[in-house]
Amino acid sequence: MDAEVLLSLATGKTRTHFRAWPEKPLTGEEENTFQTLLEQRLRGRPIAHITGVREFWSREFLVTPDVLIPRPETELLVELALARIQPGQAARVADLGTGSGAIAVTLALERPKATVTALDLSPAALNVASQNAARLGADNVRFIASDWFAALPASEPFDLIVSNPPYVAADDPHLAQGDVRFEPLSALASGPDGLDDIRLITRQAPARLKPGGWLLFEHGWDQAEAARELLVAAGFRTVDSFTDLQGHPRVSGGRIA
Repeated sequence: MDAEVLLSLATGKTRTHFRAWPEKPLTGEEENTFQTLLEQRLRGRPIAHITGVREFWSREFLVTPDVLIPRPETELLVELALARIQPGQAARVADLGTGSGAIAVTLALERPKATVTALDLSPAALNVASQNAARLGADNVRFIASDWFAALPASEPFDLIVSNPPYVAADDPHLAQGDVRFEPLSALASGPDGLDDIRLITRQAPARLKPGGWLLFEHGWDQAEAARELLVAAGFRTVDSFTDLQGHPRVSGGRIA
């Protein structure tokens, strides 16, 4: 699949084209371009960085090395969030650590009556996210440079807070493997056990939610129990964890009284 994607990029033709006319040779220029792209991939550079895009929730999002590459398992977080926002509801939603804006923009497009606030500490990430909002037509998203809740006035409570925060342990050997080698470490690692940012979010979120508001966040497959304990300790009710398509508990959340 990677090879076909790179071939499409090199020739400007679809993968369907190659199946319909497999005998058609490449031009010299196309072959040189393909080989250059292939060498980048063989050195480990992620496909999303080579093509500059990644599909998420059936939409194409711009991706750069300044943001985390959107992953299919994060669609569970979006699905759970949408279930808590009625289609015509003028809900106020916050996306903490928005990165590419995949979550915030998707929620804004699926719930056009909602107002979505996308926050990130990285100006470069906010630039990517705002570009995605503009090209996909999400005009109900605002972008704020903030270290989690720091730049938000306490007088602005939300109906729903979502986040895909860093949750990998700082010494996890997987950080030196695969695509994550090319992604921002600040979007991946969070302290000795990977829970530093989740601790902060669960502790500070209650004061930022309306009564009955929800907090939902993604975490590692082995962190669900710890995530639920943090939610309960912070005063959340209806606390639960939710499994992804592989059967791994991937998202936890709760409702504030």
